[in-house]
Amino acid sequence: MATETSRRRWIPLGRTDREILALAIPAFLALVSEPLFLLADASIIGHLGTTELAALGVAGSVITTAIGLCIFLAYGTTASVARKLGAGDLRGALAQGIDGVWLAVLIGTVVTVLGMTFASDLVGLFGAADAITSDAADYLRIAFLGTIPLLVVLATTGVLRGLLDTRTPLIAAAAGNLFNIIFNLALVHGWGPLPALGLVGSAWGTVLAQLLMALGLVAVVVRGARRQGAPLSPDLPGVRAAGRAAVPLLVRTLTLRASLLVTTYAVVQGGDDTSVAAHNLAFALWSFLAFVLDSLAIAAQALTGRALGAGDLDSTRRLTRRMTWWGIWCGVVTGLALALASPVAGHLFTNDAAVVDKLAPALLVAALAQPIAGVVFVLDGVLIGAGDGNYLAWAGGVVFLVYTPFALLATGLVGVWLAFAVAFMGGRCVTLVHRARGTSWMVSG
Repeated sequence: MATETSRRRWIPLGRTDREILALAIPAFLALVSEPLFLLADASIIGHLGTTELAALGVAGSVITTAIGLCIFLAYGTTASVARKLGAGDLRGALAQGIDGVWLAVLIGTVVTVLGMTFASDLVGLFGAADAITSDAADYLRIAFLGTIPLLVVLATTGVLRGLLDTRTPLIAAAAGNLFNIIFNLALVHGWGPLPALGLVGSAWGTVLAQLLMALGLVAVVVRGARRQGAPLSPDLPGVRAAGRAAVPLLVRTLTLRASLLVTTYAVVQGGDDTSVAAHNLAFALWSFLAFVLDSLAIAAQALTGRALGAGDLDSTRRLTRRMTWWGIWCGVVTGLALALASPVAGHLFTNDAAVVDKLAPALLVAALAQPIAGVVFVLDGVLIGAGDGNYLAWAGGVVFLVYTPFALLATGLVGVWLAFAVAFMGGRCVTLVHRARGTSWMVSG
């Protein structure tokens, strides 16, 4: 039922655009900085030898997958904190955020124990040479010590995003990357009295950098909580509630990652080495452009949660339309950029003419799908901000089931990318637009 609050127009159109940019730009820069951790590690370890670099690649795949599955800690916390903020309950918003941080500690503890216990088994799944597997296991046991700090970073980042602050996480990410480079150089090669630890030195350096990031972000959140008189101790009902809310988002993430794995599997099974190489390059470029669109999704999460928390359904609908247009136009821009770059992009990464020839048409397909991706990312963010995780989990499963046969039956690299663009991205677009056009997700208060 509409209330006096819901009839307010506290997000004028011009202000909405400014708020979108104020949230999205720092979020984009923070997202771009995340891959720099592994890139810096790879650059430093690459000078030790091929075996060490390969081991880093294997171990890095395991740890990034484990952390990636926990992205719900950021998304769910953003939505719940923003909703409390919109309701005018800043103390409650920070208390909700503290519960999310404790949930991150709990999950991180479990993942750390399991990861360190089964490190050798996990890297053994890749079937690499014994020397690579041994080095990767050594690296991974140490790297898993950074799980709790990394998950705390996700949770505290979600808290700050929910409070409409994306600049502080950007500062933390930039500082973390700088410390990571310094610690890696010092511990890998040995500076002064420090011994040269080689590959495991890189693991220790990264863990220390992640710990400093977590401590910095926790300090900011704790200071805000104390200022508002919010409790810092874990509230078990609140932690359980955060955990229940996280389950659908975890299922959503699993369906997305499963769909991406099916895409790669289809390319590997239906093509040669050049097709696989071209696909890896195409997907790397797609993933980079996804940062642009994901930053809009982050803005959508925070602004939607705030509007619904205030009970302002009119502003929520207007915000959704505005964010969707932002997604479309950003998709058009990134699509045009990718299309213009498609003839020459391959030459930046490889001298293999066959790979370059196969990459160009795949990039054109990816470019055509960018406006669709813009809508998908934005509406995904809107529904996450609304706390509509159950629908997202259900829709993700349906899209996965529909997309899988299209991907497996596709012929050639371009065929797989067409299936990805039409069946996967198109399927996600249909399910999200259908939901957004209705009102079931617009639960106020």
